[in-house]
Amino acid sequence: MVGPNRREAPSPLEGIRVLDLGTMTPGKYCTLLLADLGAEVIRVERHSAVSDRIDDEDLMLNRNKRSIALNLKTPEAKQVFYKLAGSADVLLESNRPGVTKRIGVDYATIQEVNPDIIYCSLSGFGQDGPYARLPGFDLIFMAIGGLLGLTAEKGRAPRVPGIYVSDAGSGLLAAIGILAALVARQKTGRGQFIDVSMLDGVLSILSTVSGFLRPSGEPAQAEYLGGGVLPAYHVYETKDGRHVALGIFRPQSWQALCRALGREEYSDRQWATGKRRDETLSFLQEAFRTRTRDEWCRLLRELDIEIGPVNSLPEVYADPHLQHRGMILDVDHPAGGQMRQIGIPIKFSETPGRLRIPAPSIGQDTEAILEELGYDKKGIEALRSGKVI
Repeated sequence: MVGPNRREAPSPLEGIRVLDLGTMTPGKYCTLLLADLGAEVIRVERHSAVSDRIDDEDLMLNRNKRSIALNLKTPEAKQVFYKLAGSADVLLESNRPGVTKRIGVDYATIQEVNPDIIYCSLSGFGQDGPYARLPGFDLIFMAIGGLLGLTAEKGRAPRVPGIYVSDAGSGLLAAIGILAALVARQKTGRGQFIDVSMLDGVLSILSTVSGFLRPSGEPAQAEYLGGGVLPAYHVYETKDGRHVALGIFRPQSWQALCRALGREEYSDRQWATGKRRDETLSFLQEAFRTRTRDEWCRLLRELDIEIGPVNSLPEVYADPHLQHRGMILDVDHPAGGQMRQIGIPIKFSETPGRLRIPAPSIGQDTEAILEELGYDKKGIEALRSGKVI
């Protein structure tokens, strides 16, 4: 926990300016991570999108950021953008390859304005390759990258996950890449271009399940891949109609469960297949229906067995451990009202991240940012009259 005397300590990325060029969910998540750690993130959004309305997604993903709205189809808006880029450390964009060059904000152009810029392009398929210019969203990348296929039980179609995995994964990778480039710039004095692909991110995630091919051509850990149901690693319904997740990998935990359920003869069935697996699954399901979800969690946690409740989102926000960890924030937003949001996952002893400002509406900070760039009231009004802002 951070002591009271450290609450106003500088955040880790304080002094770093990031331009977020109207990115979608993966980019918003990337810059949320940077903003929560103290970076000054400015959302550069479309002039035509200006509105007092704010999307639910933006209430979360755009907190700690400011917003300027520019019509980048006009030369005047490009000049504003170049001034912003000249003072920035990082620029993030998530268009299909070729779009930024067409509108005059590509890496080569921005590098002329600011040679030290770290320019990150976060796209679906990356900047080159056969698929580079194809359209796609999260589900497409999970499908091509092999992750979706792993959700399919034998004989059944793959299941669409309840989370945008490639969005989150590529946003994390972009943030890591940007931080690494900032460290590299301290050593070399040079900025650079970063190419992050959502498809590449999906494939990288498969590393966590030893997703490589053996010399035979078969995947490593093939017996665990493909969404197969395993007795020790499964979700079970409980007496109250809710569910528990059993996530046992340690043999001693499986043996403790078998003893607790009076089935020590099942001790060798942790990863059973075929008829023995089906018999074990059937027994476990009937056993778990004899107590409520929370009763099973209390009982098996006392035996040091890996079990967890399948929580609804309201239950997640009420979880005492997550509250203790500072992962639940109470936020008062002028448009969204009182809400609970997800907190900052990385804990620093000396330079903690913190919530500074709620998410802006589109273009909310346009005038303030222009004034910081040296525009006076008359100049700002001229830009407004010319539909530049």
